[in-house]
Amino acid sequence: MNFRTHKITVISMFCALSLLAVICIRIPIFLPFLTYSPKDALITIGGLIFGPLTALIISLITAFLEMITVSDTGILGCIMNFLASSAFACIVTYTYRRYHTKRGAVVGLVFGTVVMTAFMLLWNFCLAPIYMGCSREAVVKLMLPAFLPFNIIKGVVNSVLIMVLYKPVIMTLRKRYTFLQQPTAPSPITERITYLLLILILLITGITYFIARHHM
Repeated sequence: MNFRTHKITVISMFCALSLLAVICIRIPIFLPFLTYSPKDALITIGGLIFGPLTALIISLITAFLEMITVSDTGILGCIMNFLASSAFACIVTYTYRRYHTKRGAVVGLVFGTVVMTAFMLLWNFCLAPIYMGCSREAVVKLMLPAFLPFNIIKGVVNSVLIMVLYKPVIMTLRKRYTFLQQPTAPSPITERITYLLLILILLITGITYFIARHHM
């Protein structure tokens, strides 16, 4: 098989493993719909191997597959899952690609946890009243006791899993797929696409927050 086929095979494997993680491990924390699964750790490892755009793609595919299989939160849950996974995975991946050291990985994991937490607080403020069926004021009251610690715990646990699993995973894959033996730099086009998509997500987040704030 050629490089492209091998790459698609490995990415598909990470999508399947991420979905399997959701199916097998769903731990509720604080509230019934705030569940932890290790899927973001697997998505991020895939991104560390192939780059931020791949992390974004795996996040989207996994969120969609989760929606049509085990999730009961519909399209809103799909959007929230995609945003949470991509916010964490893309930040970690981008930071590690830029500073390819152990320290860079730690900084990326910390920064990814902070960004994901802030990002999800904003989106929960905007969308939680819809899928929870309650007022926005009620959601605001849950920010500090539920949403904030949940996302921090989620980020910390995923960070630990990534630090533990990344090396054995990449070593195993390199034995099977020789094209992974040397790290490949992302193409300028791929980087531009990633930046544009992330900027678009940030703009949508800002606009949605402004609209939600305006209608409080």
